[in-house]
Amino acid sequence: MLLRVRVALPDRPGALAQVTKVLGAAGADITQVTVLDRGAGRALDDITVFCPDSTPRQALVESLQSIEDVAVEGVWTTREAPGTYPELEILKYITTAGDRALTTLIDSLPVLFSADWAATAAERRIVYASWRMPQDIAIPEETPSRPEALTLDGGVHLVHAPLPPLALSLLLARSEGPAFHRIEVHRLTRILEIFLSLPATERSMARQLRK
Repeated sequence: MLLRVRVALPDRPGALAQVTKVLGAAGADITQVTVLDRGAGRALDDITVFCPDSTPRQALVESLQSIEDVAVEGVWTTREAPGTYPELEILKYITTAGDRALTTLIDSLPVLFSADWAATAAERRIVYASWRMPQDIAIPEETPSRPEALTLDGGVHLVHAPLPPLALSLLLARSEGPAFHRIEVHRLTRILEIFLSLPATERSMARQLRK
């Protein structure tokens, strides 16, 4: 299974080597490391690892927590293949997706962000959702002016983003793992900006409005 591990650790030489050594001893094969944040002597890293299905996640957490000054913020499943640029492939496909441009984006976002589901909504009503969205999600009452991360009652982490040209809002959610980091929110913001500027998106929405 492919897992994403988010750890906070000292920003000093050798600290990451300690983390990777412990992960390797626990049976995890490290495939990618992404630095999310650095400052005040600390770093926040997302580490993608491949583990045998028999490896308990708790064993990974306990192994990492045994390292001095290392904190585990989350361990959760991911479907994003490390070392690739999947958003570029998705945006390329969207240019030929016709009326399916928006639904293609929504179906792809959970993979791009190691999330559970995504959806679009209008006036607190779901318009389209990827297949893993639960039925009992409370949609936030107010649509923010720009994408923002929040956590709902019950622990579901969201990014809530406006799609002004489409009169919709977008929800991206995960129920396991940590809250969305500001770097993830920024990445989503850039993807949405590019998506909304594509001629394919404009043509798709024009056809929808004529129906």
